[in-house]
Amino acid sequence: MASDNSRVGHAEPVLKGIDPLLNGDLLKILDEMGHADQLLVVDRNYPAFSAGRPVVRLGESGAIRVLGAILSVFPLDAFVEHPLERMEVKDDPALTTPVQDGVLELARADHPVALEYGVVPRFEFYRRARDVHAIVQTLETEPYSCFILQKGVVFPDGLAADGT
Repeated sequence: MASDNSRVGHAEPVLKGIDPLLNGDLLKILDEMGHADQLLVVDRNYPAFSAGRPVVRLGESGAIRVLGAILSVFPLDAFVEHPLERMEVKDDPALTTPVQDGVLELARADHPVALEYGVVPRFEFYRRARDVHAIVQTLETEPYSCFILQKGVVFPDGLAADGT
């Protein structure tokens, strides 16, 4: 029987309990990251390759969909004030976009402590991109849909988010 390659590049599940959007390259990167390593998730307009870090492109998905998949396996750091940061909108730290609001709501759903964004000015965001572990580029069309996630600790079952 000939193999069916029609699934190549499509988000069909091949692992139980793993979002099909998380391809092997991205899962490997997330697994290799240690506590306090940082990951960028950026929109389609972000100059992802200019930072010189590994880049994983996630096809036709927007930021909320991609971050939902990543956060299903990636703990945010519960030991820092802002384990989730966003790019500042139009030089105004109080302004947010609908995508930024949606991502924060999604992240709060599974974070063990109160969660607010850290806000990073655009050019500082570009500078910090050079120091992250990797970059995930989405096809998000909403400008300023760029985020820095700091990886937390995966504790054994039965321990609280602070390790006790």
